[in-house]
Amino acid sequence: MSRADAAGTRRAKGLRGMRPRYEINKALRRRVSIFGMPTPTGAIAAVVMAMLIASTVWGILFTRSPQAITQQIEHRYDVASPQFLRSMGVLLGPPLEPGNRVDTLVNGDQIFPAMLEAIRGAKRSVDFESYIYWKGDIGKRFADALAERARAGVKVNVLLDWAGSHKMDQDTINEIGRAGAVIVKYHRPQWYRLRHLNHRTHRKILVVDGAIGFTGGVGIADEWAGNAQDEKHWRDTHFRVEGPVVAQLQGAFNDNWTQATGEVLHGDDYFPELHRAGSSPAQMFKSSIEGGSESMQLMYLLSIAAAKSSIDISMAYFLPDEQTVAHIVKARERGVRVRVILPGDHNDSRLVRAASRAAYGRILRAGGEIYEYDPTMFHCKVLVVDGRWVSVGSTNFDSRSFRLNDEANLNVYDEQFAARQLAQFEQDLSRSRRVTLEGWQSRPIWQKAWDHTVAFFGPEL
Repeated sequence: MSRADAAGTRRAKGLRGMRPRYEINKALRRRVSIFGMPTPTGAIAAVVMAMLIASTVWGILFTRSPQAITQQIEHRYDVASPQFLRSMGVLLGPPLEPGNRVDTLVNGDQIFPAMLEAIRGAKRSVDFESYIYWKGDIGKRFADALAERARAGVKVNVLLDWAGSHKMDQDTINEIGRAGAVIVKYHRPQWYRLRHLNHRTHRKILVVDGAIGFTGGVGIADEWAGNAQDEKHWRDTHFRVEGPVVAQLQGAFNDNWTQATGEVLHGDDYFPELHRAGSSPAQMFKSSIEGGSESMQLMYLLSIAAAKSSIDISMAYFLPDEQTVAHIVKARERGVRVRVILPGDHNDSRLVRAASRAAYGRILRAGGEIYEYDPTMFHCKVLVVDGRWVSVGSTNFDSRSFRLNDEANLNVYDEQFAARQLAQFEQDLSRSRRVTLEGWQSRPIWQKAWDHTVAFFGPEL
């Protein structure tokens, strides 16, 4: 089979259901009829809506939800103990691989050029998974880079969440597909699988030639461009990875790719021999509703329970359940300093912020410090424990990340790497406003009522 034929086959697989609108409309007119007579568009819409509502209600009422963690995890060892690493590498996930280099990329001005440079330098494969991919200048740059590599014969596989990429225009999809790349929408609505509508891939993974990886919090959209210089340009952090742990990033991508397409990616194009690139032990930790969504929350709880001196959290969405709050409070009772930076007035979800405020009380009363970032939307997802253990990636401190989404975090056990994250934390802290217990308690009655009402629906936000 020629390269052109192979590209056509791959394109056909990846673009199933992605034909131009005019072709879809023609097919719809041919197929939608009752006893040979055309069915009015309004009736079709009504039937589809009724099926959607019925299937959603069925899923809510009869689909088993993941079991929430109910056990209180005691402080039996700290982060510096070998037992902590055994728990992370044996009890929960893949082992920590030594010999990695992890570079910190701050905001779009550093993040996007590094990612695009890696894509443009690809020789064999590009595997890209994202929750958000929206139309705009940044989306066009990535589409051009992916399409150019596909035309050059590189195997390009793009997995986008159906809900998160709803702002991606059809022309961009067509451009990538026509070049020979395979582009797939994750959990596209199907009438017989509507319960999956609430199960999204929130992972952000880019792997080039199986040797260079990226992960973190950034989405592919103009909101992440720039350097957080104003409210239209968001604050975020992403990470470039080299070394043996990149195989685990590739495995996390493969996990969802196989689920979405049935195709297994393997061989040297995806899993080459990897050599030592730095000094950081690291692991790629993933969770999904099919493979154990509770493991990500358990990883966070074990990290908090092992804290001896400090817990520093940068988080875009902070809706901790009672169990998570209890662990934070217990850490404070042990004398652990707890600091949390969250979005402030510039927030892409007013509902999430309201529900988040409802959880401030117990943490503030225990002596925890909460700060709200002032300049723009704060989209980071970084946990640093005792200046040694760092977890970065796609996971938020909320029930959606812990129980519904497919998530992936890079865990790094390295004091120098942790020091770099803490230095950035201090910079963000200097641009944030502290929330005091007195200020939280004195907010208006209507706001308190609103916060607690929205918090009731927190698990679905």
